This record gives sequence, C-alpha cells and structure tokens, in this order.
Amino acid sequence: MSTPAPPTAGTVTVFMTSWCPFCRMLRAGLQRAGVDFTEVDIERKPDAAEFVMLQNGGNQTVPTVLFPDGTTLTNPPAEDVAARLSA
Repeated sequence: MSTPAPPTAGTVTVFMTSWCPFCRMLRAGLQRAGVDFTEVDIERKPDAAEFVMLQNGGNQTVPTVLFPDGTTLTNPPAEDVAARLSA
C-alpha cells in the first residue's frame, strides 16, 4: 500500500464514502469556509481504504482528512480544518 501524495499547500484531501452523514457535513462546512479539497471515496479506491485504516487503528473511519504536511485528522469540524490550513 502506498501512501497517497499529500495535497498541495492550502488544500486538503478528504477520504469519505457517499453515504456518510459526517462526510456530507464536512463537505458542506469546507465549501462554506472556502477551503479547497479533493474527495476520495474509499469504497471505490482500495488503496485509499487501506490508508484510512492505517490512520485509524484498522478502522475505515471517515471522514479522514489529509493535510499538505502529511498529517491527518479524523472526523474534524470544518473550522478546525480551515484553521489548521491558515496557521
């Protein structure tokens, strides 16, 4: 399993599923905050699901957010994501 490339500065990658209500809430919050992001559906990309599991103790917990510095947050509020990008 290869680690996904970190997103470019000022953006994040959100690992999600199409049915997850927390993913929908984060997506809406990031859009309201003007945060650029890329979505990756872990049900369609097995490597992405493996990466999420590595970040979350073997669980496919979404949303998992990957930052440009290679760190992640699991199920964060959009405000935390925006604040971390502006720091």
